[in-house]
Amino acid sequence: MKPLSKIKIKWSSDFAYAIGLLTTDGNLSPDGRHILFTSKDLELAEKFQIGLGIQGEHIGKKSSGSCAEKKYFVVQFSDSNFYKFLLEIGLMPKKTFIVNKIKIPAKYFFDFLRGEIDGDGSTYSYFDPRWRSSFMFYISLCCASLKHINWIRTEIFKSLGIWGHITKSINSSAYQLKYAKREGLKLITKLYYNESVLCLSRKRNKIENILALNNQLRAAVAKEQTHHLEVVATVRS
Repeated sequence: MKPLSKIKIKWSSDFAYAIGLLTTDGNLSPDGRHILFTSKDLELAEKFQIGLGIQGEHIGKKSSGSCAEKKYFVVQFSDSNFYKFLLEIGLMPKKTFIVNKIKIPAKYFFDFLRGEIDGDGSTYSYFDPRWRSSFMFYISLCCASLKHINWIRTEIFKSLGIWGHITKSINSSAYQLKYAKREGLKLITKLYYNESVLCLSRKRNKIENILALNNQLRAAVAKEQTHHLEVVATVRS
């Protein structure tokens, strides 16, 4: 008799997103049954449940080490069939430093990547003081497994033709795959291809604010250049 399955294993945008979250912030118990997802964001725990179709599951809380004030939200459940599926696509217990390729249908790769970025990614921006009106922004993914970072980088390149760059701080065990402005715009377009994709709202809002500011600055520069050309034309006439 087959064990009952809690998770319906069927690829979709939401399902791939949840697998991305599991790859960054999930954990497979050595017992072969239990799956654990932990996040500081309640919304992310809820989106994880939506992606797997288990909205009724209890979301627990736990403290981080000795810091009782730092709370994390936890989704834990048992499903041996889903656990086996996760092993088959490339996940495993104690995956942090050894996870490599994940078998994701090409159609859903960027949904999966959006989940990873919501779990362990970031976006930041700044004005470069060396250049007038130079607004820079980056979108990045952090991972302790170089093999996994290299796989992600290769898959993005095959789809978008952008290469990004990988950095690693001396005092850190994690690698960062970063995409700057021009490449970042291409990546963001693929990650957020419509308004209804499952994602962490605060990260999407941050990206939208960065893009809005970038568009405002580009419009201002274009207006200034147009004015300059009009002045030149007037002088010459």
